[in-house]
Amino acid sequence: MDVNQPKQEHLLALKVMRLTKPTLFTNIPVTCEERDLPGNLFNQLMKDDPSTVSGAETLMLGEMLTLPQNFGNIFLGETFSSYISVHNDSNQIVKDILVKADLQTSSQRLNLSASSAAVAELKPDCCIDDVIHHEVKEIGTHILVCAVSYTTQTGEKMYFRKFFKFQVLKPLDVKTKFYNAETDEVFLEAQIQNITTSPMFMEKVSLEPSIMYNVAELNTVDTAGERASTFGARTYLQPMDTRQYLYCLKPKQEFAEKAGVIKGVTVIGKLDIVWKTNLGERGRLQTSQLQRMAPGYGDVRLSLETIPDTVNLEEPFDITCKITNCSERTMDLVLEMCNTNSIHWCGVSGRQLGKLHPGSSLHLALTLLSSVQGLQSVSGLRLTDTFLKRTYEYDDIAQVCVVSSEVKKES
Repeated sequence: MDVNQPKQEHLLALKVMRLTKPTLFTNIPVTCEERDLPGNLFNQLMKDDPSTVSGAETLMLGEMLTLPQNFGNIFLGETFSSYISVHNDSNQIVKDILVKADLQTSSQRLNLSASSAAVAELKPDCCIDDVIHHEVKEIGTHILVCAVSYTTQTGEKMYFRKFFKFQVLKPLDVKTKFYNAETDEVFLEAQIQNITTSPMFMEKVSLEPSIMYNVAELNTVDTAGERASTFGARTYLQPMDTRQYLYCLKPKQEFAEKAGVIKGVTVIGKLDIVWKTNLGERGRLQTSQLQRMAPGYGDVRLSLETIPDTVNLEEPFDITCKITNCSERTMDLVLEMCNTNSIHWCGVSGRQLGKLHPGSSLHLALTLLSSVQGLQSVSGLRLTDTFLKRTYEYDDIAQVCVVSSEVKKES
């Protein structure tokens, strides 16, 4: 705390106190065995102490609340509240009192005063009170600047200031990971770590998607017909603990056709995190817009729309493929199907698919069979652009479980 005040004695006194919730009183237990010199004295004193819990006197747990003894920690996303009082310590009336409270950060200066009007007069032993609130949105050094100006009975104008410096700390460490699915879905994993020294109650962790996506939260499970959190009924996050939240984003219908040809950086959305600490003190953080690098598919993208999970050995099954032109030119495509040791294609290879314009797609229904049991990989598709004489190879498109027809009948 820095205090700047003129040497001349002022008629008014300024007091500033941070408003925070009280904390539970903790008592340090002092005990000994009965054969020691104090005997049962220490134990009896703890039982008679009104701040201890009956039956649990040796635990550092109290039933009383205590007012804050220091400024305490302030974390990003919390609301900073302060009580400002100007008291007339003199025996004369003071006029035109103006109290101003500003908060100076590394990037801006904010006026927190509830009123900018001056008080006409202040009698002896009277005071002017004000409570200021500010949601902290920056980390680092903050300086609360309180300025008081007034006029004495002789008409002399007086002015003084006080400075209160405090640090705003980071409460959470948020890390994100993106996983791109073949169906244009994007899975977001958010790792949230509590880097404070006290437990947090995680009230809400949600993802606000961008205009392109719809979001589905994957942080609940269906239990007896009711959705329950995967983290249990009490969603407390202990100090230095980390929790993973998972979300699935799907392109909206109007953007679904364009999702396959999006290139570069795309905006996914932002996380909204709300928590409570101690006796219900609330904090909230919103991340900046999360961005991901759209996966590169080259000039032509081939994806599977439908495929069965399990098929019979040596029996034909159908799949549906989607071919998208991701380039900026028109293509004239030819489809070739190459057999592997286990996968055999049914149909004519080398057929013309026709022209495919930039950004457009076509669907293909194909038939194949497997001659080997087990988990088999669908491979062997080739697309040739007759304009540039360029061939695109697609292997390991998907996997299918091949079982004997007798096994499938029994199941």
